[in-house]
Amino acid sequence: MELHFNRRNGAIDDLIDQITQQVGVHHPALVREMILSALKAGQEIDYPADLKLMRTTMKEMRYTSKVFGPYRDRRKVTIFGSARTQPEEPIYQKCVTFARLLAERGYMAITGGGGGIMQAGNEGAGADNSFAVNIRLPFEQETNPVMSQDAKVLIYKYFFNRKVAFLKEANAVALFPGGFGTLDEAMETLTLVQTGKNPPIPLVLIDDDDGDYWETFFEFMKKTLLKRGLISGEDFALFTITRDPLEAVQDIVDFYRVYHSSRFVGDNLVIRLNQPLLPEQVETLRSEFSEILLPGTQIIQGGPFPEERDQPDLLGLPRLILRFNRRNFGLLKAFIRRINSF
Repeated sequence: MELHFNRRNGAIDDLIDQITQQVGVHHPALVREMILSALKAGQEIDYPADLKLMRTTMKEMRYTSKVFGPYRDRRKVTIFGSARTQPEEPIYQKCVTFARLLAERGYMAITGGGGGIMQAGNEGAGADNSFAVNIRLPFEQETNPVMSQDAKVLIYKYFFNRKVAFLKEANAVALFPGGFGTLDEAMETLTLVQTGKNPPIPLVLIDDDDGDYWETFFEFMKKTLLKRGLISGEDFALFTITRDPLEAVQDIVDFYRVYHSSRFVGDNLVIRLNQPLLPEQVETLRSEFSEILLPGTQIIQGGPFPEERDQPDLLGLPRLILRFNRRNFGLLKAFIRRINSF
């Protein structure tokens, strides 16, 4: 029989209702669609490898939410960098300091769970303030000793599920020098923020004392990518380069001083705040950032939309509502920094 996501499945809908009622689930309408998706996949796909991929993805994403869920009220920073960095290297100790400063300010660290910079991040923050988001590899990347006995360790089969966890759960990303994997993570984060597929977050690139890694990378972006018109000047507002771990931490903390979070509701960008703005402050934003608005629209303060009921813990926050042009994401970061200046 053909299955439908609306309620046109007769006895099948009744059976799904019975299952969800008997098991006891949160948000049964959403769970119903997940069950129907699985049934439709079973009808449409007879290639076992594809079904296995869907099954494993669902299982890994479920477990991700289970592990991170109890810590939803704490901000987290994903730390990337080389697994080959040794504890005696200055950049390793710089990462330990960075993660320790984060934990002192109430943040948690998310790392890849291996050695090198990953271990330094977990070491600095401590196991109680850390997650290890590891990957199953043919050459067996072991979970570092800081996290090996902790319940907040996740081991993924698929890199793409692991990548979702790194960014979905992060309120900021910090990158230390690393190899292909670190550069991949840097480019992916920049791309997702630049295109608006990830909400605006601080992205800090923490360099060696002699600045021969990220500062050299910045020169390439400026002299090659920008010169050729492959990126725009405002894209440099998407990230910060520093050699100072304290400055990196302060950049993250300051980003959330007034700004809380944001999401799109239809054509509206809703920016949630930790405190309301004065009318004259809103007027300042209107005059300084009209470029990021769709023509004929303006920034207003308002309450939550009905669609935001899926995040009930955020409904009480004050909001700015605007019709963002969905193009100038570098300027949007500058807009948020301006909010934080009030």
